[in-house]
Amino acid sequence: HRDLHSFPTRRSSDLENLRGPAVGRPSAADARRYWLQAKRSQLTPYLFIAPNMALFSVFVFFPLLYAFYISLREWSLIDTPRYIGLENYARLASDTLFWQSLSNTAVYSIATVPMSLAIGLVLALALNRDLFGRTILRSVFFLPVVISNVATAVIAAWLFNDNYGVINALLQQVGIGPVAWLSSPRWALFSLVVTSLWVRIGFCMVVYLAALQSISPTYYDAAQMDGASRWQQFRFVTWPLLRPATFLLLILGVIHSFQVFDLIYVMTGGGPGFSTTMIVQYIYQAAFVGSEMGYASAMGMVLFVMILIFTLLQWRVNRRVEDVA
Repeated sequence: HRDLHSFPTRRSSDLENLRGPAVGRPSAADARRYWLQAKRSQLTPYLFIAPNMALFSVFVFFPLLYAFYISLREWSLIDTPRYIGLENYARLASDTLFWQSLSNTAVYSIATVPMSLAIGLVLALALNRDLFGRTILRSVFFLPVVISNVATAVIAAWLFNDNYGVINALLQQVGIGPVAWLSSPRWALFSLVVTSLWVRIGFCMVVYLAALQSISPTYYDAAQMDGASRWQQFRFVTWPLLRPATFLLLILGVIHSFQVFDLIYVMTGGGPGFSTTMIVQYIYQAAFVGSEMGYASAMGMVLFVMILIFTLLQWRVNRRVEDVA
C-alpha cells in the first residue's frame, strides 16, 4: 500500500509528450488532392469522352429537349410561341396524311432493309474468296455509298424517266412498252426502293466482309473434320458469328429508312400525290412550307420515340439470342 502511494503520478503534459506531436486535420486542399488521387482511375475515362459528350449535348441532346419544348406550343417562326399543351399530339391521331406518310415509310423500310442485308451478305460471301479482280469489284459495289445522295437521285431520275429514260429505252428494245416509273403511284415507290438498294448494298457488303474476315479459320477446320457441308458451315458457324454485324446493319438500316429525305425529294418530290411522301418529308413540309413548327416538332418527337423503341426491342432480342447461344 505504501509503495502504491509513493509511485509518482504522471501529468497530462507528460502523457502528451509520450504520444508524440499532435497531428492536425488535413486542409481542404489536401483533402481535395487525396480525393482526386483516389478517383483518378475513375475520372480518366470521363475526361476522354468529355469532348464527345459536349458535342453530343450541343448538337443532339439540347436540340431534342428544345424540340419537345416547341412541340407543346404553336409557333410559325415569326410570332411568339404560344403554349397549347398536347394539342399537337392529339392532332396527329386524326391527320390522314401523317398516317399515310408513316405507312409509306414502313413499307419503304420493309422493302429496303431486309433486301439490302441479304444482297450485301451474298456479295460479301462471293467477294471473300480468291477471285480475279476482287478489289475492283469491291470498289465498284461500294462506290454508290460515297456518292452524294443528291447526285445519286439525279442519276436515278434520269434512268427512270418516263419519256427519255434509259430503262424505258431498253424495255422498248425487247418489245415492252414504256413504264411510268416516277409518275405512277404503282411504280414510283418501287423505283425508290431499287435506287435505295443500289446505294445501301455496298455498305452492307463492306460490314459483312469485315465480319467474315474476323472469323477464325479454326472454326471451319473443326466443322470440316466433323463432316459439315458448306450449308451447315454457313448455318451453324458463319451466320451465328455474323449476328453482331447483322444487328448493327439492321438498326442503321431502319434509322436510315425512317430518315430518308434527299433521295425522295429529288426523284419524286413525294408524289405522285402522296404515294411516296415519307415521314421526314412530311415534317419538312409542315415546318417550312406550312410554317407549323410546333406540329412538325411533335411529329419529330413521335419519330424519335418510334426509332428508340425499335432499337431497344432489337437490342433486347439480340441479347436474349446471345444468352441462349
